[in-house]
Amino acid sequence: MEETTDHQASLPPVVYVPCSDDIQAGELTVDLRPTRDGRVALLVYSALDRLVSCCGPNQPWVVMPTVDLDKIAERVRFDMILLDLEIPEEHRRKVAAVR
Repeated sequence: MEETTDHQASLPPVVYVPCSDDIQAGELTVDLRPTRDGRVALLVYSALDRLVSCCGPNQPWVVMPTVDLDKIAERVRFDMILLDLEIPEEHRRKVAAVR
């Protein structure tokens, strides 16, 4: 697990970002997670296989250049970015999204 406040430091050039399966009017909704200390984290994954192993096979995702994380930060508030964090089984999506 890696935490950074500078979106481009210590991250790969492309990241996989968990998101909602409910995209309205072309707007992406990223999944944000609360931390134990009350902060809000944006989770990103360095590879698709890591996202699937850490979030489960039912997690919708989007791939994006790391530099585009700044665009997310302009639209939603989060305190940190966590890299390759494993989501406990009880907090993973249980049903695959219908596309």
